[in-house]
Amino acid sequence: MATDVAIATRTMTRPWNFSAGPAMLPQAVLDSIHDELPDYQGTGISMLEMGHRTETFAALMVQAEADLRELMDIPEQYAVLFLHGGASLQFAMAPLNLLGSRETASYINTGLWSAKAIKEAGNFCRVQVAADAAASNYTTIPPAAQWHVPADSAFLHYTVNETIGGVEFHWVPHVDQMPLVADMTSMILSRPVEVRHHALIYAGAQKNLGIAGLSLVIADRNALHKPPAGTPSMLDLQTHIEAGSLYNTPPVFAWYVTAKMLAWVKAEGGVSAFAERNRRKAALLYETIDASNLYRNLVQRDCRSWMSVPFTLADHSLEPLFLQEAAQAGLLGLAGHRSAGGLRACIYNAMPESGVRQLSEFMREFERVRA
Repeated sequence: MATDVAIATRTMTRPWNFSAGPAMLPQAVLDSIHDELPDYQGTGISMLEMGHRTETFAALMVQAEADLRELMDIPEQYAVLFLHGGASLQFAMAPLNLLGSRETASYINTGLWSAKAIKEAGNFCRVQVAADAAASNYTTIPPAAQWHVPADSAFLHYTVNETIGGVEFHWVPHVDQMPLVADMTSMILSRPVEVRHHALIYAGAQKNLGIAGLSLVIADRNALHKPPAGTPSMLDLQTHIEAGSLYNTPPVFAWYVTAKMLAWVKAEGGVSAFAERNRRKAALLYETIDASNLYRNLVQRDCRSWMSVPFTLADHSLEPLFLQEAAQAGLLGLAGHRSAGGLRACIYNAMPESGVRQLSEFMREFERVRA
């Protein structure tokens, strides 16, 4: 009974966290971690001190990979890796492992994270910016018919969801059988994707997969090439494939949390169920913005993000007050990225519809009082 009361208290007093990442975790996952933290499954030790080569952790690794393969329908020819370095390290590892003898890679630039990937790739190859949304201030995705992708490109890279600008691909690019690379950091598991259409998928864990410190890589073994001579072993994906993601000590606790998140997604109905939830959540928030005279979202409607919704106030001077009153109402993490300013609500899988409804109600009341 005492445990039940403690869990109920934690649930009732917990604010809604709209942060971009590290992002909100589901209450069920937090409670499970809380209960297991001192003693994981009767081992007498915490997962915080669990050896990565123990039988206990090996079982967790196997289950986490099996759950991910089931949730994303990942073919056997694809390796699944749980690595250090976050998505930013994959900006370098992708070209190093996919270029082979080719010298050019093509990138679609839809915002800050695309631009970072482009800059990093430029250290290893000639980058063709096949399309750039700069003319719209990164509020659109250029039509595929306007892209210029040289036939000798080793691959085409796109960032599925730009968390800062709020632009999302709701379709998968296809260019003449060219290998496709996707940064899925802020949308993975939010809706179904065709893994088979990609040579490489990568994602930082701290949004939909768990906590900071872990990155997920899904790689078609047939698409990989040996990196250039002199490439550090840690940047060679084959190193990690052969070692089963255990070439060096992995981020054990972050892996554990990801395993919890994958099990939770399965228990909640899988990726298709979350796609429907996320569609409704995004629709509610955009309807609130579009019906308003105070709030603005400039992203073209057919590429608005389901996961990260940036917005501004018509009177920018009200934004600090909005954040202050939102925090008092239990709505946290709504400040925009430091590079963009304004406001932003990230509504990843862990954010329930009730949290988005509360934000929507607060926004309408905030406007009403100041009308």
